[in-house]
Amino acid sequence: MITEVVLEHVLHAGKKRIFLKFKYNSEVISFVKTKFNALWSNTHKGWYVNYTQEAENRIKVLFEIKEITLIVKNASNPLVIPLKNNPANPAGDLSHLPEDTLIKLTNFKSWLLSKRYSNSTISTYTNALKTFLRYYAFKPVSEITNEDLINFNTGYILTNRFSASFQNQVVNAIKLFFKTIELKVMTVETIHRPNRAKILPNVLSKEEIKLILNAHGNIKHKAMLSLIYSCGLRCGELINLKILDIDSKRGLIMIRQAKGKKDRVVPLSHKILILLRNYFIAYKPKQWLFEGQNKNEAYNESSLSVVLKQAVEKTGIQKPVTLHWLRHSYATHLLENGTDLRYIQEILGHSRSTTTEIYTHVSNKSIQKVVSPFDSL
Repeated sequence: MITEVVLEHVLHAGKKRIFLKFKYNSEVISFVKTKFNALWSNTHKGWYVNYTQEAENRIKVLFEIKEITLIVKNASNPLVIPLKNNPANPAGDLSHLPEDTLIKLTNFKSWLLSKRYSNSTISTYTNALKTFLRYYAFKPVSEITNEDLINFNTGYILTNRFSASFQNQVVNAIKLFFKTIELKVMTVETIHRPNRAKILPNVLSKEEIKLILNAHGNIKHKAMLSLIYSCGLRCGELINLKILDIDSKRGLIMIRQAKGKKDRVVPLSHKILILLRNYFIAYKPKQWLFEGQNKNEAYNESSLSVVLKQAVEKTGIQKPVTLHWLRHSYATHLLENGTDLRYIQEILGHSRSTTTEIYTHVSNKSIQKVVSPFDSL
């Protein structure tokens, strides 16, 4: 739906209105009526809504998403730069934000750093906050209210059909920002947020795991994937392993400062230890167990994902396998082998037993014993 729409501020029936004028287009008419509850004026030959800066901002955002060219005339207030429909990179250009807002953003990031939040959490929270502040760029931060947060949730997040997880990230970031920087409580409970989707982990069969782990002839690639599966490691845990973390005599690996800033130990099988020794002889790593192209740096996460992708392609498996599938498969296979859930929880580093219990829903140990009544017909 590509067309041009002229936006004008007009005094109509004694009130300031936003008028949208364009050549007849049934799709655009339906769009402005549905999204903005616009009314038709015979006098001015255009569709209009009551003027507020927020309404104007929302119009520009949604028109940008719909690829509708908006020509703004006689605007009395500056418009915010429209937000792209991309929650993965929502921050955009911040040069138009007031200096005091940028300072508060910096102070918020510094607070997160001082509290030792992980780099990924800091990035997620600051980008989410930037999205919100750009939406209300016309308004001083000190004047933003709980009602603005509700309107943002409805007018931007829900309108663009962003995921529930993105919605929760944004709301949590805003709540924390106002609590720590503005010393103001935002009542997020007033926002109607969906319950988290109960998604079961993806699990591969032992036969599929074997195919993937044996797909690479390169011993380094094979060792990395094998270690993730054999110890149930997260991707970041693997690449942060150092040589000194391997305790071959005790058959253990020390996972240091993993998710939740926790150390833990995981069992190291004799079979994987033999593979690691052969890898060590071939590559002779110095500090990191798996080094990148630069010997002084750990292996790159994105490169590790490529290693897995190439292995899956070689096997002909059509499933969209990720590195985390190997961890899920390890936990499920442990459960099917009769390992107690408490031990699995400790090995995986889960804080709550309920997180580990999800594997009981994908284990075939008990499910396969259920006989369908169809078989007795």
